[in-house]
Amino acid sequence: MKSARILIVEDEPIARENLDHVLRKEGYITMAVESGQEAFKALEKGEFDLVMTDLRMQQVDGLQVLERTKELFPDTEVIMITGYATVSSAVEAMQKGAYHYLAKPYKIEEMRILVRKALEKRWLRQEVVDLKRQVESQKGLPLLIGKTPQIEALKSTIQQIAPTDATVLILGETGTGKELVAKAIHHLSLRAEKRFLAINCGAFTEELLASELFGHERGAFTGARAVKKGLLESAPGGSIFLDEIGDMPLSMQVKLLRVLQEKSLIRVGGTNEIPVDIRILAATNKDLKGQVERGTFRQDLYYRINVVTLYVPTLAERRDDIPLLCQHFLQKFAAAQGKQIDRIASEVMDRLMDYEFPGNIRELENIMERAVTLAAGPVIEVSHLPKDFQQPGFQLQRRPKKEFATLEENEQEYIAYILKQMNGNKTKAAEVLGIDRVSLWRKLKKLDMNGE
Repeated sequence: MKSARILIVEDEPIARENLDHVLRKEGYITMAVESGQEAFKALEKGEFDLVMTDLRMQQVDGLQVLERTKELFPDTEVIMITGYATVSSAVEAMQKGAYHYLAKPYKIEEMRILVRKALEKRWLRQEVVDLKRQVESQKGLPLLIGKTPQIEALKSTIQQIAPTDATVLILGETGTGKELVAKAIHHLSLRAEKRFLAINCGAFTEELLASELFGHERGAFTGARAVKKGLLESAPGGSIFLDEIGDMPLSMQVKLLRVLQEKSLIRVGGTNEIPVDIRILAATNKDLKGQVERGTFRQDLYYRINVVTLYVPTLAERRDDIPLLCQHFLQKFAAAQGKQIDRIASEVMDRLMDYEFPGNIRELENIMERAVTLAAGPVIEVSHLPKDFQQPGFQLQRRPKKEFATLEENEQEYIAYILKQMNGNKTKAAEVLGIDRVSLWRKLKKLDMNGE
């Protein structure tokens, strides 16, 4: 507050100099002018935190200075000073946005307190605005953690498409964070203030899914004792996330296609068309193109939901993000459990970096939650990891997906599996494999499996 900029507008030289002197002694940065015209010029050059202006001045009076200040800088506070204190002028000044009214002659301490309170109000408002900006800047993306090119590209695309109303198809393996991507799109969209609802299309029977999505009329089926709105009807102006849309039955696909085309729905057991205003965000870990070719997914619906396609990379494809994610989960679970844990042992990180992560981020999150739960000290150790990670020679790399593995790849995988079962004991592993220890050593060396 001591660096606050204050504009003093006072046509009486002695009053102007005294006020300027007192405020400078308080540490404020001041500019003192003798007329409303000069105040206008000063305001056009830059913003002030506070304007203190005399009410009665020739040509341009204090009310005009107040109006101009609020026009240029609505958040700047204004204190009116006058020797002609009347109720009417005070009310008019307050109605036009003045912070307070100071009548001459005033006490120095009274003036100091008033200035401090006016500045406190301004700074408090600015803090709220700054916090809102921070929230807005992170809105929808707080959990899309990562700095790899794949994630940066994904974030960039999300920010591009979010303000539009395009239907989005999100592709990716289980546990990669497809729902987080959908939430990011919603929270960065023009629908952000409305509801975001998610449903897993593979978690319900066809009848239940129809009821959940479209709702039902009373008596539509046994147990339907009252009218129920479905999800598509319960989020007007919002977004609906249809997870695992590849598991949606064909009959339901027809109904969903109609909603996308006609922007309306009919409840189960009903006849009336109900208009809906929603944005559809869909996700799947399946090959929808293949399903279209096999006839298990409608081609027309595929094109409707595939306006924009986003691919969420596997954790193995963005392996360099693992340390960032580990740190995020460490802080999250340590705070939740009230623990002081601030470091992950290098050996732990090495093993996590080598791991395949078939369960992707969801699996990493579970591993970190377990580690934080078991940790008693300030460091996450190998002993806090699942048992598989504690085995000697533990190392599993994700290899590129192929329809068929080569003989060498199968041999490598089987040898790694046996070594893991034998706790890294090569002699026992050789016995199980039916070869001698030297032959095993040669295979390990040939396959680059740390045989030496």
